Amino acid sequence: MDLGLKDKVALVAASSTGIGRATAERFAAEGARVAMCARGEAKLNAAAAEIRSRHRADVFAQALDVTNPSAVRDFVSAVAARFGGVDVCVTNAGGPPAKNFLSVTSDEWQRAVEVNFLSVVYLAREVIPHMQRKRWGRIVTLTSVSVKQPIAELIMSNAVRAAVVGLVKSLSNDFGQDGITVNNVAPGYTETGRLKELAGTRALALGVTPDHIRQTWSAEIPLRRLARPEEVADTIVWLASERASYITGQTLLVDGGIYKGL
Repeated sequence: MDLGLKDKVALVAASSTGIGRATAERFAAEGARVAMCARGEAKLNAAAAEIRSRHRADVFAQALDVTNPSAVRDFVSAVAARFGGVDVCVTNAGGPPAKNFLSVTSDEWQRAVEVNFLSVVYLAREVIPHMQRKRWGRIVTLTSVSVKQPIAELIMSNAVRAAVVGLVKSLSNDFGQDGITVNNVAPGYTETGRLKELAGTRALALGVTPDHIRQTWSAEIPLRRLARPEEVADTIVWLASERASYITGQTLLVDGGIYKGL
C-alpha cells in the first residue's frame, strides 16, 4: 500500500531511542525526508547515521531541548531551510518519573508541564505556518494510554498528558480548513527504556524482580504481551499518510486492548 509519504518532510522529536527512533525509521522506509531531534547528541547522531545508511534516506539530525521555545523555533527553521518546509510533525518527549502525589514537588510539576505539554505547543506553533502554506499537514502527538485511564504511580503523566488531548482537539478544529490533521497516539505498555525504568521502580517497591512486573503487565493485556516500538511507529506513520486523510482530532490507542472502557 502506497502511503503517499515519498519526499514528504517528517519531523520526529525525541527520536534517538524507543518509539521516536522507530518512527523516524518507518518514515525513512517510506521514502520521506526525516528531521530528527533529541537532547543526547551522540545517541541521536548514531541513530540518524544508521537510518541514513539502512534506507539511503535524507536525514537531518540536531540536538534539541524541546522545552526551549527559541531552540524549537530555530530547529524548525533549519529543517525548513534544508528541506523546503515541514509536512509532518510527530511530537514526543520522555515521560515524568513515577512518584506518588504527595511526594511530587512544585518544580517537578512545572517540569512535567514543560516537557509533556508545552513542548507540543512550541512544536505545533512553529510547524503549522509551513503546513498552511502547502494546504497540507499532519501533526501526531505521542502520549500514553493514561489519557484514557490513569496508571498507578504516574500521577504527573496522568494529569499533564490529558491536556495534550485537549490541545489536539482544539488544533484539529482550528486548522482543519487548512488541510492539516491533528491526532494523538496513545501507547500502552511498550518495550522501551522508560518501561524498564518503571518496572524497576515497581519491582523495588514490591520486593520482586522487574521480570515479574513485566509478566504481570503482560497478563493484564488481552494480547498477553508488551508492544514493540515498531508497532506504535506503524500507527503514527499511517496517521501521517494519505490513507488517514479524513481522520482528525482523534486519540488512537495502541495498547493491546488493556483499556477497558467503551
